[in-house]
Amino acid sequence: MSNDVGLRSERGPILLAVMVATGVVAIDSTIISTAVPAIVDDLGGFAQFPWLFSVYLLTQSVTVPVYAKLADTIGRKRVILFGIAVFLVASVLCALAWDMPSLIAFRALQGVGAGSILPITITIVGDIYTLEERARTQGYIGAVWAVAAVAGPALGGVFAMADFWRGIFVINIPLCAVAFWLLMRDYHESLERRRHRIDYAGAALLTAALTLLLLGVLEGGNAWGWVSPASFGIFGAGLALLLVFVLVERRAAEPVLPLWVMGRPLLRATNLVGLMVGAALIGLTAFVPSYLVVGLGVSPLVGGLALATLTIGWPAASAVSARLYLRIGFRATSLIGAALVVLGTVLLALLGPFPSIWGVAAVSLVIGLGFGFSAVPTLVAAQASVGWQERGVVTGANMFARSIGQAVGAAVLGAVANAVIANLGGDETDPGTMILASTAVFAGAAIMAVLLFVAALMMPRDRPVAERLGSAGAPEPA
Repeated sequence: MSNDVGLRSERGPILLAVMVATGVVAIDSTIISTAVPAIVDDLGGFAQFPWLFSVYLLTQSVTVPVYAKLADTIGRKRVILFGIAVFLVASVLCALAWDMPSLIAFRALQGVGAGSILPITITIVGDIYTLEERARTQGYIGAVWAVAAVAGPALGGVFAMADFWRGIFVINIPLCAVAFWLLMRDYHESLERRRHRIDYAGAALLTAALTLLLLGVLEGGNAWGWVSPASFGIFGAGLALLLVFVLVERRAAEPVLPLWVMGRPLLRATNLVGLMVGAALIGLTAFVPSYLVVGLGVSPLVGGLALATLTIGWPAASAVSARLYLRIGFRATSLIGAALVVLGTVLLALLGPFPSIWGVAAVSLVIGLGFGFSAVPTLVAAQASVGWQERGVVTGANMFARSIGQAVGAAVLGAVANAVIANLGGDETDPGTMILASTAVFAGAAIMAVLLFVAALMMPRDRPVAERLGSAGAPEPA
């Protein structure tokens, strides 16, 4: 194994730049939840505040495939610098928002920037480190998420208590500036100089189709009924555009989302794993804090920190899994992780009627460990199966599948919660009602965890990476 790994190595400055860029998205994903009450108190618009999350998820999700293809076409550096710049400008605008609609609009722009950052940072790591080396570098990236899991909710709570919720966006400004500067200074890539035919039609069709479909999933049952003209119209238009997109991609010289991404058995299985990871994850991150806050009467900060064990366990397991798949292979490692997610979600569903902060924290840690052992090996396996010019698309497809899983999971589990609450009288502030609704959601997350295990089973059997490295005499591309 090469010793040229770490922050003090030759590639250390690039690794540091990737860590800071990852930190921008990692902190942003956890900091806003604890500040929502303060935002609503200042700007009003309680009925609109869920859009702060859904519109960000929507714009982030639909742009990932486009950024991923551009990264394979014009290079990683241009794409990620553009994304960081957009995220920085959007953060400034969010801090200056004057009402809830303006804040929602600027959050949408933030999502456009975030859509490039996470998939491209993961792609860069896959470019500059071999499979063997990633067993060590994963610990550095995982540490960023572990710190963000605690720092995000804590900072959000501090800003809220200081009556300065705008600080949750101001803090992004120095982080974006440092990440931009480090990448500009230290990251250099060699590009094949040839003329590319950018698939503008495919990009526009895919973005429009996914926007309509995700909008229908996120708002169905909320803004309009599932069985209503609006719902049928949105889903129908989205599916029609998606069909046109497939026809266009079959003829495109350089399609924005090549159809082979779902045609290869390994990529199909790893994308399905990503889909179910997102679906199961949203059931926990969206409902555990409310379950504890309403059911037990704890503060939002305490509720968020109880869930933080999930996002601490995830990076911890990611670092270990990178060493494990070297010994036992990608599929076996992913199955171990999926089994832990099943175990944890089943325990959470059983724990549901008996809310306990320590119980939720312990079970969330098990689930986080499971996500770390399943999500990372499947993504690395997908990256390792292709070359440089396809790695961005493959990484983007996996991240996109996870985002779609979150959107679908939010809609399905949200519908389950709303049905239970309606049957119990419709009072979501009643502790007993919220406990039973959350228990039903956790049971739904357990079903999705079982589907995650099935998706991991679909991965082709593979030899341990260390064995393949030894027989080949040199590392495979990562």
